[in-house]
Amino acid sequence: MMKSMAASPLSQDPHSVRETSEKVLEVAIGREVRAHRHKQNITVAELSEATGLSIGMLSKIENGNTSPSLTTLQTLAHALSLPITAFFKGFEESRGAVHTKSGEGVELEREGTRANHQYNLLGHIGANSSGVIVEPYMITLTEKSDIFPTFQHGGIETIYMLEGEVTYRHSDKEYHLKPGDTLFFDADAPHGPVELIKLPSRYLSIISYPQNT
Repeated sequence: MMKSMAASPLSQDPHSVRETSEKVLEVAIGREVRAHRHKQNITVAELSEATGLSIGMLSKIENGNTSPSLTTLQTLAHALSLPITAFFKGFEESRGAVHTKSGEGVELEREGTRANHQYNLLGHIGANSSGVIVEPYMITLTEKSDIFPTFQHGGIETIYMLEGEVTYRHSDKEYHLKPGDTLFFDADAPHGPVELIKLPSRYLSIISYPQNT
């Protein structure tokens, strides 16, 4: 179910600037060390025993709070049976942006939709260093559209109403959405428009989910 927005301040500043490129490298190395350790089902204690590095030092490395020496990286690479270059993969990945001009989104039909429901995918970034996939859609429902069975899929979804009015169901509750309204929810529960009140209706649907699922 939806919960009211918390009054406490958010923990992340979306406009923060990392202090130095060195810090970015430390974080990237730490992510790769943790990812490879998890992939091999090795605990921090086991990696500590295999490398001679303290649990505290390994924690600092994985969290990007220290700059490991070349000798330390060689020790970790040997313990994890990896080339030392594997730890720099996250730092070397390109970070892209997708600019979609008005009217140029990829029109498609998502699984479970009816033929008259227009879905335009506005952009897509696949595997990336954040570990999250985000799919932004522009959804248009016209007078020809009919109500479809509710969706149910993994991830988090955000809907922003642009035009028209619909009654939108999430789990066992229904929401009357008008232009400017936002609905933010766990997409694993059944959800979808159950009544088309004012047509045409358009809304942004932004779905995010872990890229490993």
